[in-house]
Formats: sequence, structure tokens, C-alpha cells
Amino acid sequence: MITRRGLLEAAGGALAFGGGGALTATAAGAGSTNSGLLWLSPLLPAGTRAEAVLDTLPGKKPLIRLTSRPPNYEAPLAYLRTAITPNDAFFVRYHLADIPQIDGDTWKLSLGGEGAKGDLQIGLEKLKKLPTFEVVAVCQCSGNRRGLFQPHVAGVQWGYGAMGCARWKGARLKDVLDLVGLNKEAVEVVFDGADGPVLERTPDLVKSLPVWKVVEETTLVAYEMNGEPLPHWNGFPARIVVPGWTATYWVKHITSITAVTTPFDGYWMKTAYRIPAGKFPLVARFISQETAVTTPITEIVVNSLITSPADGARVKAGRRMALSGIAWDGGYGIRSVEISADNGKSWTQAVLGEYPGKFAFRTWSLEFTPKRRGKLALTARATNEIGQTQTQEPIPNPAGYNNAAQTVTLDVG
Repeated sequence: MITRRGLLEAAGGALAFGGGGALTATAAGAGSTNSGLLWLSPLLPAGTRAEAVLDTLPGKKPLIRLTSRPPNYEAPLAYLRTAITPNDAFFVRYHLADIPQIDGDTWKLSLGGEGAKGDLQIGLEKLKKLPTFEVVAVCQCSGNRRGLFQPHVAGVQWGYGAMGCARWKGARLKDVLDLVGLNKEAVEVVFDGADGPVLERTPDLVKSLPVWKVVEETTLVAYEMNGEPLPHWNGFPARIVVPGWTATYWVKHITSITAVTTPFDGYWMKTAYRIPAGKFPLVARFISQETAVTTPITEIVVNSLITSPADGARVKAGRRMALSGIAWDGGYGIRSVEISADNGKSWTQAVLGEYPGKFAFRTWSLEFTPKRRGKLALTARATNEIGQTQTQEPIPNPAGYNNAAQTVTLDVG
């Protein structure tokens, strides 16, 4: 079983932090002395972590294992303190348990469909001969923070760490499809990967994208992650990368790309990963998949995290500390991150850090000094360049899509 004490011990122990009360902006990361702290939020609903353990997959640092078959492993917040998430710290997400080990030398990618002008199979060598493109982008599970909902919603009960940000390199999807050509009648492009269900009645994970999203220059068939070949657990030898959109579309171990002339109606599009229409401020629309009642989750809504200090950390009254974290959205760019120490009555603006690109994590920091002993709640909220701000409470929806502002509570002594 995972416990706060066990996680702290696994991280080498908690460090002392200065604490919060008066807020002063400072350069991102300045004065921070925090490192290595692994933790789980005590705010998670009862039962969501009953089976969670800290475990290690081959090639990975210890991650929080929520399920082992299929493997679903979340990154502790200590791994999310920088703009780029290392490959060995990246979360692992699978819907299906049959995950083959793929030989890159024999792997083939099939292209075609009634919406294409021809059919073709290419290997990794051919894919790498196409013009390359690199983008820094957040890969975030649509169910990230699902475990925070009360009452529970169905699905893996993720905390905050079902996401990461990496440099993705590969061929533009539009260049790959140019090898066969798209017909003007094509409305969507469908993706299937090598992972599959164990039982026949389980629907295979097949996703689609609208043609307008497919042909954007940042949509990739990626084969590198942070300058290295894709790790097995993150999609080797190639995966779809859709910057700004949630990871449900980032199909791993890609084996086929099929252009279609009618909306794809597979389970993972027609039934799963849908939210009530009009509930979220989604600018990017997937019109061919919309109904009068629901819409597919598309872009990542604006969000932020306090990654240091940890929730429940002990701090000293009158001692200055560095509060820090990350913010991100669907590619419009982060305008500001604000912190409240009085339950949202007033807000102080943090200083934004490095800018790796509009689809990436944006680091931020704030110097903070507590004045009184006792419990102190700190809330972070982000606003993007088109004026969207995080909600204060989760928006009810059956998929568990969640961008509510995060609060950490410090023990000021």
C-alpha cells in the first residue's frame, strides 16, 4: 500500500520549506531548494488509491501504479517540476492489455482507405526519410485528475500526474498522407495501433481526427522523444502526436492510418471520451463527431499545478520560501498564473519562466512568506492568452475531464 510516509522515504525524505503568507513574485525557480519529493494528494476521494503502489517498469523511474493490466502508471508531482519531462519519468497509459514488443526493423505502417487515392505500406526507414519536424508539447490523458471527482466517475482514478511534456520529432502527418494522397471527400482520418484487447468483446482502441487537424504542420507521426527513440511504454516505434489535444488521440505503436469519407463510429469515438455539449470552453471543434447532446473531448483546457512545496508540507512562519509549478493549455499560450492565500478573495501574480513553445509546460514561481501559524491553503489558477481561466470546482461530466484550480494546504509552525 502507498502511504505519505512511504512516498517520502522513497524520495529520500522531505526537505524543510519556508512557508506562505505574504506573496512576492520572483524569477521562475529562483531560491528553490526542493527536490525529490514524491506525494499523493490526501484530497483524493476515499478508495481511489486503495491499490496504488510505487512501482518501476523497465526503463522507467518509480511511478504510481494504478493498474498493472493494462499498465497505467502516473508520474509523482516531483517529476513535473520542469518544462520538459524526462522519458524515464513520463506517465504510462493503456486501455488494452495486449501490448506487443515491436521490432522496428520489420514494423510496417499501412496507409489508405476510401478517402485516400491509393494504398501503401512503409517501414521506419521510409518514414525517417520524410522531412522532419520537432515540437515541444504536453501529452495529457483526458482523464487526468479524474480521481478528484466526488462522487467518483468511471475510469482509471488518476491524480495529477497522467501527463508529461516532451520534445517530439517525426514526420508531419500530412507529409505521410501525401504518399497516397487524400480525396476531397475525406472527412476524417482513422488510427489504429498494435496494442489490442485480450477478449474479443473488448473494443479495439481506434481513434479518428478531422482532416483539418490532420493537416496541421504540428500533427506528427513521431518516432523520437526528447532526442531518443520512443520508449516502448510511450509508443515505439512510432505514435501519433497531436499538440494541443488530449492524449486519447495520440495513438501509440501506430500500425494503420486510414482516410474515411463518413464519420468514424467506433466505441472510443462514438461512446467514450465525450462530454456534455457546451460545458467546456473548447474552441477546437470536431464537428463531424458532435451531437446535440455531447461533443468529443478535443483540446486541453487551461490548467496549472503547484509542484512545490507538496500538499501537507511543514513550513516556518516568517521564513521566505519559493512556491513553484507549471501551467499549460491547448496551444493558445499562458498569459498568467495567480496564487491566492485567502480562498480566492485576492490573487497575486506569479512570474512565468521559460517558454519552450505554445504547446508546452510553462514554469512559474512566486516568493512567499507565512505570517501566522496554523493551516494555510494556497490555490493556483492559470489564464491563457484568449482569456480562459481555470474553474474553481470541477465541471461535472461522465469522462472525468477536469481543470479545476488546485489547492495545497501547508502546516505553518
